[in-house]
Amino acid sequence: MTANASPSPAMSRREWLLSDRPQSRLQARLGRTYVTWRQFTANRLAVVGLLIIVALLFIAAFADVLATHNPVVGDLRNARLLPPGTGEFWLGSDDQGRDIYSRLIYGSRLTLLVVVLVAVISAPVGLIVGTVSGYAGGWVDATLMRITDIFLAFPKLVLALAFVAALGPGIQNAIIAIAITSWPPYARIARAETLTVRRSDYISAVKLMGASPLRIIVRHVMPLCISSLIVRVTLDMAGIILTAAGLGFLGLGAQPPLPEWGAMIASGRRFILDQWWVAAMPGIAILIVSLGFNLLGDGLRDALDPKESGQ
Repeated sequence: MTANASPSPAMSRREWLLSDRPQSRLQARLGRTYVTWRQFTANRLAVVGLLIIVALLFIAAFADVLATHNPVVGDLRNARLLPPGTGEFWLGSDDQGRDIYSRLIYGSRLTLLVVVLVAVISAPVGLIVGTVSGYAGGWVDATLMRITDIFLAFPKLVLALAFVAALGPGIQNAIIAIAITSWPPYARIARAETLTVRRSDYISAVKLMGASPLRIIVRHVMPLCISSLIVRVTLDMAGIILTAAGLGFLGLGAQPPLPEWGAMIASGRRFILDQWWVAAMPGIAILIVSLGFNLLGDGLRDALDPKESGQ
């Protein structure tokens, strides 16, 4: 029988994707992707979260077009602390006469930079530590897990503050500090997944074929942990944003005049009673983006959970 990579004229595209006897690997992968997408879109709140994140990506990509003013240059004489809706200042201006709307638009780039770099650094580290620990066992497992427990014993923000204080303030050092404090939960998840599959018939068959432990971990164990890791990373992105905003609020993250949302809240706290919009607008932005990541993570958890997909 020849592999059929496309639906036949007598078979609808949906029936081809949902076939319980796929004729090729491509059909099987497309079928799994289609089922996952259907389960994800069944959760309307998850779709809302996805739209929020897509909007964030769009705003960050076209910040130069969407912004109406320079985000770092203000007008102290004519535009200081103007309320929302005044002239061209849709969301008001800050104490330096800078347009808050434009600063929020450009600040979305810093937010995405922090989220992406922290995820790229911490998730692979946690995946490697967790899979090696769970597969090797013995003293390797005990050593790696005790190191993980040490990091988990401290609150994330406090530990990030300690690392930033040692490295020095700045957006680069803040990213490094947040990444250092974010990998332990991923290691725990990867280890738990590894412990459930390392004695399975599938792994035993791979061993009988002569695969080395490194190949088993990289080619067969790690891919099984990725779905759970993606869900946890997505759910943690809101916490990453809040941690970065907290460091910026304390003056240890992005430094002025960068339009980082946490630093914007810090600069507006002096005017919170009379000029509330200076601190409220970046706070609302953090709230919306964090909510979007949480809703997206919940939807991915339901869609990628094999127990849910089997119901």
